[in-house]
Amino acid sequence: MDQHLHPVLSSKTYATVILPLALQKEYTYFIPEFLLSEATFGKRVEVVFGKNRRYTALIIGVHENAPQGYHPKSILGVIDPIPIVTPDQIRFWRWISSYYCCTLGEVMNAALPANLKLASETTVVLSPMFDGFYDQLIDNEYLVAEALSIQNTLSIGEIQAILDQKTVYPIIRSMLDKKLIYLVEDLVEKYKPKKVWFARLAEPFASQRELLNDAFELVARSKRQTEALMALIQLAKKQNPVRASDIYQKAGVDGSVLKAMAKKGIVDWFEAEVSRIAGYEDEVIEAQELSAEQEQALSEIHTQFEDKEVVLLHGVTGSGKTRVYVELIKAALKQGEQVLYLVPEIALTTQLIRRLQKIFGDQIAVYHSRLNNNERVELWQAVGKDKPIVLGPRSAIFLPYQKLKLIIVDEEHDQSFKQQEPAPRYQGRDCAVFMAHMVGAKIVLGTATPSVETFSNAKGGKYGYVQMNQRFGGLEMPAWQVIDAKLALKKQELKNHFTQDLLNEIEATLDRNEQVTLFQNRRGFAPSYQCADCGWHAECIHCDVTLTYHKFHDKLKCHYCGYSTAMPKACPACGSKQLTIKGFGTEKIEDELKIFFPDKHIGRMDWDTVRRKEAHSKIIQAFEEKKMDILVGTQMVTKGLDFDNVGLVGILSADQLLQFPDFRSSERAFQLMTQVGGRAGRKFKQGKVMIQAFHTAHPVIQEVISNDYNAFVQREKEERKAYRYPPYARLIRVTLKHKKAPVVNEAAKLYHQMIRQPLGERLKGPAVPMVGRVRSYFLLDFLIKLERDTAVLNRTKQLLIDASTDLRQKKGLSGVRVVIDVDPY
Repeated sequence: MDQHLHPVLSSKTYATVILPLALQKEYTYFIPEFLLSEATFGKRVEVVFGKNRRYTALIIGVHENAPQGYHPKSILGVIDPIPIVTPDQIRFWRWISSYYCCTLGEVMNAALPANLKLASETTVVLSPMFDGFYDQLIDNEYLVAEALSIQNTLSIGEIQAILDQKTVYPIIRSMLDKKLIYLVEDLVEKYKPKKVWFARLAEPFASQRELLNDAFELVARSKRQTEALMALIQLAKKQNPVRASDIYQKAGVDGSVLKAMAKKGIVDWFEAEVSRIAGYEDEVIEAQELSAEQEQALSEIHTQFEDKEVVLLHGVTGSGKTRVYVELIKAALKQGEQVLYLVPEIALTTQLIRRLQKIFGDQIAVYHSRLNNNERVELWQAVGKDKPIVLGPRSAIFLPYQKLKLIIVDEEHDQSFKQQEPAPRYQGRDCAVFMAHMVGAKIVLGTATPSVETFSNAKGGKYGYVQMNQRFGGLEMPAWQVIDAKLALKKQELKNHFTQDLLNEIEATLDRNEQVTLFQNRRGFAPSYQCADCGWHAECIHCDVTLTYHKFHDKLKCHYCGYSTAMPKACPACGSKQLTIKGFGTEKIEDELKIFFPDKHIGRMDWDTVRRKEAHSKIIQAFEEKKMDILVGTQMVTKGLDFDNVGLVGILSADQLLQFPDFRSSERAFQLMTQVGGRAGRKFKQGKVMIQAFHTAHPVIQEVISNDYNAFVQREKEERKAYRYPPYARLIRVTLKHKKAPVVNEAAKLYHQMIRQPLGERLKGPAVPMVGRVRSYFLLDFLIKLERDTAVLNRTKQLLIDASTDLRQKKGLSGVRVVIDVDPY
């Protein structure tokens, strides 16, 4: 009877994987029997997707369920010996994918360092640090290294041909880990190992201290060498070898002095490579004592944490919120826990990093966009091995934490926490709140000017709320003065872009040997170049915006796409030579200040001056060391800087901040003016803030100068409630893009028809945004205002995703890009 039954097939094992592509669903691959023990959750595997294109995929599930609708391909090889992600990370990725309407592949692309996402088109080169000793390499490494020494670059496909094997990713991973090879994009970034000059006592002086008198006799005829030797001996008690820069600073000498001492055999002076992520190598110090208010705030936070996951720490500028964070971090470290410290922009937090490193030393790792791919992998692995503290921008939420129990979001109101392009368009602060809930961590949101949503959550009881109303040390808040620019113009007292009152105060401040900070939230020299006769103005050829004149480069530049061109000598429209520049940016302010104060040192801090690595820290250091008298800047000067000699802060055009066409313009203006004003005074005396404005009676200006956040937020909430904006509604913006205006117009009509009936009055648009063409793409926006109901939100997101898929299947519309941005602010 048995011979009439169907034969029983042996069960097969499959792996569900994420590919680093914007695919709408996960893919399943067959696991060959010889890989069954290796192919487990969290490991990368080599797979073929499409027509023979190889990718690094990530296993997120192993099971025996064959996929429906297609025959699965086999996994070619397993790359990692151990998992590189945790189950919590995948849960977190899934939430981001679902909430922000993007694919898991897009989240994976944002989360993983490039070295962990190899694809068939990846190109590698031989490391510039490879010493040429081939005998230290295993056979396959030898073949790849030898080929690279001849061909310079190799693609993954070429390496497969050289090794005559399909599975090459494990060998590439091994060579990347050993720094034998680099991705080509790393060398485009001009990666160089970081090297530092060091000095130490040479023998016999190092081991026989009784001979130091002989060393001093050898330098007796040189005062500078004597001082350098004394500095070296003192510094070596805490750190040996000693960084040459520390000797230069302590003794007031330079490299020529150490070079001369090395020739005499007194010191060893040498250059050594240091790790870029090793962190801090100087002396670790104890944090200063807490003030009574800081003690109270710390106690209240601990109390709130008993029944709240999230606490808003609302402290005025200069109240010492960072000092409170330090105590919270110390408490977490005592429990063996990890801490994530999120900041808006890592490049703008030089002072904060130095302050924390002095306290926590090598326990803190700094994660940022300027790490090259190899450094990112090193840091990824260090966090996976329980690095205690990570300080970084929004992308630091993707690191593989094992014991995360405390998250600090500093300056939680800052718009830099929102990712704009590409997907996932996530809000780092909101993601941190969800992640804390998911892993059972506590989170502190700190700021002097809370976002309206965060403040509403705190006052509504969803978050805990702790307030700090006093500056540390009992220092006074700055004195505010509003200058009527309209009246100054009428009296002909407006000199270029400065009122006489502001110029007089700048001069008086400089006469007291104090420093001045001037804020203008527009970079460049002038935002418009116009013809006085016909009204023509210079526009970008790719975007619907005027070009900004940059005097240093003598170019007209687009701040949206980077296009630049020379200034025309005559009007292209009418031929007139009556061309003028209109408006003013930070570069023009800097230029004009040199006319008013020719003997003063004037610096500028904006995107143009801080692009190069370390440029920002050099500007801050120069201002700290009083090598600059006046610092002109964009909103970069509002980012938590602490200078003890700033007597005056000037806000040159408050009207520009308030007239921006956005429902958050009042909130952003209040935050920026309050934050930049907080840079005045600080440590030793009351500072002064002067605001130039044409509309001095604007309620936001009055609320800023009276430091009345509660009045501001109450008025703001009333307006938002009336017009259905957050926190009383949820927003989703849908943007359609195409390089042909008729195509995007047709797509918008169809899309509107697809979503109009289910959404009803919630739907606004389509409408041309403020900038209707960017990078040659024409744009049309829809805005959806939803009630705060999770079920409605989820239904709407699915509706938009389905409509986007249907739209691209229509004839002639497959090239239309649909961008869904949840919480677009």
